[in-house]
Order: sequence, then C-alpha cells, then structure tokens
Amino acid sequence: MTTLSSTAEEMEEASVLMTHAVGLHARPSVKLTKLAKTFTAHIELAVSEDGPWIDAKSIVRVMAAKAPKDTVLFFRAEGDDAGDAVSALTALVERDFDEGQADAANA
Repeated sequence: MTTLSSTAEEMEEASVLMTHAVGLHARPSVKLTKLAKTFTAHIELAVSEDGPWIDAKSIVRVMAAKAPKDTVLFFRAEGDDAGDAVSALTALVERDFDEGQADAANA
C-alpha cells in the first residue's frame, strides 16, 4: 500500500506499509538512509501521519524510530528531486528492503 501526494509548495508525501520481518532495524535503516542520501531533497520520515518527523538521511535517527513490522511509514520530501526520492524510498520498503532474496538464500 503506497499513497503519494504533492502540494503546491512542491512537498511530496507518501505512506507505505512496512512488512519487513524485523522492522526498521540496522540493515533496513542503513539501506533507507543510504538511498535517501542519493537525493538532494530534504527528506523526512515518520511512523505517524502527525509526526514526529525525523531526517531520513540520519542513520541514528532512523534506527531510533524502532518501527516494528506492519508499521505504516510516512515520507515527505521537499526539493528538486522530491518526487523521485519519495518514489524510490517507498519502492525500497515495498521490495522489503531488497532482503527477500537474501532471507530465502539463508533459509
């Protein structure tokens, strides 16, 4: 489930259900922040639509969110590549942080 929207101020927003088995812990947090840092937009993440909003490029803050499995993650971004950033981050979450293949190989 992904919901995308944009406002007149060029703010892009999206929400996505995170189904990763361990939630937003070390490996998923690293992948998320690493991807966020590839964009120039200011990107924020929250586990509630009302916040608190945290810097998605900060590994310390993302890991501190401690979002468990089945949490809806909310993204918002502002800047030239905000739409691309939000789309890429929600796609990463939808792909289970690209760990489905690794988990299957370790089973």
